[in-house]
Amino acid sequence: MPEPKENGDMSLLIVDDDKPFLQRLARAMETRGYEVDTADSVADGLRKVESTPPSYAVVDMRLDDGNGLDVVALIRKRRPDSRIVVLTGYGNIATAVTAVKLGAFDYLAKPADADDVHLALTRDPLEKAEPPENPMSADRVRWEHIQRVYELCDRNVSETARRLNMHRRTLQRILAKRAPR
Repeated sequence: MPEPKENGDMSLLIVDDDKPFLQRLARAMETRGYEVDTADSVADGLRKVESTPPSYAVVDMRLDDGNGLDVVALIRKRRPDSRIVVLTGYGNIATAVTAVKLGAFDYLAKPADADDVHLALTRDPLEKAEPPENPMSADRVRWEHIQRVYELCDRNVSETARRLNMHRRTLQRILAKRAPR
């Protein structure tokens, strides 16, 4: 069971456009004692935060209608004590840093299960996270850097290739592949 906040508020807003995942996570978090509300878009999430800012939130980074970080920023503005975890299938260091700067308490890469989410929401803020069992490989670090520069260049392949001092076709091949483990 999660520790209720001082006022006993266990409200949890989950914002994700993957409906099967959203429903599974909502059910799993309800069994852990949260009062769950869901949203499947940025617009819906923003509406729900405006009407009732949650005590806890789990927000997907990339949604069909925009960026989940807009929801994170509004939650932080409307309820500064809220604990927010950002989920994404497009995890990289740059987006993790941005999420934390906007007020996210933690950042998890998909696929994350309910246990991971619950642990992230309830962890002591002064407690350091455990080091990963399998840290990123050098190939993964390189891929993360390329992804970061690609995002900073607004997903422009030619500009990214120029900044990385790399041939455009080489970069296109790298971007077409899955992330290394």
